[in-house]
Amino acid sequence: MSGGVPGRSSRARRILRGPRPEAVPVVVGRAAALVGVLDIAAGVFPRFRHSRMHAIAEVLPGSFGPFAAALSLSSGVLLLLLAHGLKRRKRRAWRAAVALLPAGAAAQFAYRHSLIGVLIAVALLVPLLLHRDQFAALPDPRSRWRALTNFVLMSAGSLALGLVIVSVHPHRTIGDPSLADRLTHVVYGLFGFEGPVDYQGNTSWTVAFSLGALGWITAATTIYLAFRPEHPAARLTEEDESRLRALLAKHGGRDSLGHFALRRDKAVVFSPSGKAAVTYRVVSGVMLASGDPIGDVEAWPGAIERFMDEAKAHSWTPAVMGCSETGGEVWTRETGLDALELGDEAVVDVADFSLAGRAMRNVRQMVKRIERAGYETRVRRIRDVGEAELERIRRAAEDWRGTDTERGFSMALGRVGDPADGDCLIATAHKQDDELGEYGDLKAILHFVPWGKDGVSLDLMRRDRSADPGMNELLIVAALQAAPKLGITRVSLNFAMFRSALARGEKIGAGPVLRAWRGLLVFLSRWFQIESLYKFNAKFQPRWEPRFVVYRNHADLPRIGFAAMQAEGFVTLALPLPRFLRRRRAVSERPCAHAVAERDVRAA
Repeated sequence: MSGGVPGRSSRARRILRGPRPEAVPVVVGRAAALVGVLDIAAGVFPRFRHSRMHAIAEVLPGSFGPFAAALSLSSGVLLLLLAHGLKRRKRRAWRAAVALLPAGAAAQFAYRHSLIGVLIAVALLVPLLLHRDQFAALPDPRSRWRALTNFVLMSAGSLALGLVIVSVHPHRTIGDPSLADRLTHVVYGLFGFEGPVDYQGNTSWTVAFSLGALGWITAATTIYLAFRPEHPAARLTEEDESRLRALLAKHGGRDSLGHFALRRDKAVVFSPSGKAAVTYRVVSGVMLASGDPIGDVEAWPGAIERFMDEAKAHSWTPAVMGCSETGGEVWTRETGLDALELGDEAVVDVADFSLAGRAMRNVRQMVKRIERAGYETRVRRIRDVGEAELERIRRAAEDWRGTDTERGFSMALGRVGDPADGDCLIATAHKQDDELGEYGDLKAILHFVPWGKDGVSLDLMRRDRSADPGMNELLIVAALQAAPKLGITRVSLNFAMFRSALARGEKIGAGPVLRAWRGLLVFLSRWFQIESLYKFNAKFQPRWEPRFVVYRNHADLPRIGFAAMQAEGFVTLALPLPRFLRRRRAVSERPCAHAVAERDVRAA
């Protein structure tokens, strides 16, 4: 492979190294957070802003100390909100910070009469202006959910900070208000009303304006996020999908994950020649690709360069989940990124598969028992299944999903029965009961996507919870036995994360570090099915193909891991719609996209 991909000069590799953060934006972002904290402290704590000049100014006619305190507090909160955007070189964050810093400096001088506070703000403003060309990143994809998230987080933060504001004036508080009174005062103050807590002198005005400023910030930022022009996440267009299908028709046999590039919630960048492409989704600022690039391997570097350029333009963190060893070599050589083994993919060669032998005894016995219970199987291409039956299969796959959250990204197509996916393979289990359910005699479903002309890759596994255990084993065996008649010579099963660590850690002679690592993986398997997927795959005596994660630096790995869990559906930050609403929306938007793939092996 190394000889088949054109090399690049060290200068080209430095260019493709992409969005490695420059020192200035990172330092400026951290400084903005520090200045924001100072502004908040100046607006909240009396001792922090104490000075002789302040004591004199408070009694002068026209004093606007309470207003300045509210302005200082507002500027500090907004700078804290902008700090992350400055670290990521966002242009809009830069513009807002340049506007806010003079306001914060004016508030520092007017309320604290502190030249040091002014100098700190100016010291941050100067590098912002001098290095404005480094703050050119484009906006991220966004949705209306951001407004709801902002409202919840800002409301919680305003309540906590408001409680501090109400409580830091013990010597000027009249009486001894309870915690309930203080909370009530905060809530009233956020809406601009007078609460039950009273203060001596101008402190009442200071507290009132400060609480009102917090309420105003919460309302203003939420309204802005709700009504700003939406910049939706990119979607796979019909033209993009057609071009990808043409590439897969020529080169789809190279990677078992290739067909999953046709998920319609992914975006795509093509090489300049159009002979290769990289599909991705942006999650929490991470530009997440999966599998190898699609198309001619000679054109991979061009597609990778476009991918890195797009990441740099938006200041996204680039990452690749589940690429092959060949893909990992090309990614690391062309971009300077690093690679880490993530796990192994289980691939069964149909010619070598047999139920005979001691190693297959458990699977053989389970399949025979289920067959004696009256179950039968059917293995067909999607194009050979009638529309009425397909509709029943789609609805069953939706209802039999094990969680309310739809899961799947790197090894999931996200739909069943689309007319464009006629080459997909579907295996179903049936049993004639005395009382047929909503889906007739259908009891379990396995869906496979094409892997070139002679292979398939497992997409989803669903079963009726009332069916006998072992449905997944039954259908995998049925698919493997029917494969020769369908021209299939290889079948890719589930992906097993950290498979080698689990396998080596349980062998004699494993060291204490390896055993501890295996113990941690077994513990995490209570939630993420790490060990169960490995053991389930191992039943079919597959060969193991390593898969890798490609990343920029080690500090990015936690963020990439969190983004991957979001993409796969294990972590959900948005409030899910009720199931009946999700189904109604799916039917109205795209009739053929009812089910999203999920690995369901808990019943195995």
